[in-house]
Amino acid sequence: MAFFFVFLKEADHKKMAIKPLDNEKLLLAKIAKGDQHAFCTIFDYYRKYVYSFGRKLTHSDELAEEIVQDIFLKIWFGRERLTSLESFGAYLNRLVRNHAFNLIRQEAQARRVNQDIRLSVSDQDFDTENLLDYRETVRVLNQALDKLPEQQKIVYTLCHTDGLKYEEAAERMNVSPATVHYHMKLALAAIREHFAKNSVAYPVLLVWMLK
Repeated sequence: MAFFFVFLKEADHKKMAIKPLDNEKLLLAKIAKGDQHAFCTIFDYYRKYVYSFGRKLTHSDELAEEIVQDIFLKIWFGRERLTSLESFGAYLNRLVRNHAFNLIRQEAQARRVNQDIRLSVSDQDFDTENLLDYRETVRVLNQALDKLPEQQKIVYTLCHTDGLKYEEAAERMNVSPATVHYHMKLALAAIREHFAKNSVAYPVLLVWMLK
């Protein structure tokens, strides 16, 4: 958790430098009424700001791209509130910071799951009950993995089992890092759902998989 406190402290000093559009209020009012052309104008103008700020916070190209997609989808589906904003730039800044933190937290949790499993394997102090719990956890995890679509299973294996970075997995699969990240999100969601349906006392894994 110390990492997250450091991240938040650093993020407090980072803001997205934005020069608003001259007709921004009018554009936001049109978007609130469902004007897609106005939305495209806002998207085209602010996309580079959102990507740059997301990249600065996460230090990841693929996460920055995901932030761009997710933030503007959120803006579109919550467009009714745009007319009540005092500053669209401040609103956008807050959305990016919060979403970047959530993505980093999810990434850290996913890595922790993998680390906990590896540590459990090497732990020589298992008593009989913990050993049985661990074996049952692995059994249910393998069940979940067997049910994954092929692309999700490959991504999970490369990134979690083999320990490759998204960029390395993307190069091996001949796809983009964003595609790898997308399949990983789907895989982890499916695994969490499988564990929820087969819930028993998994001491380490459930703490992180079901958050």
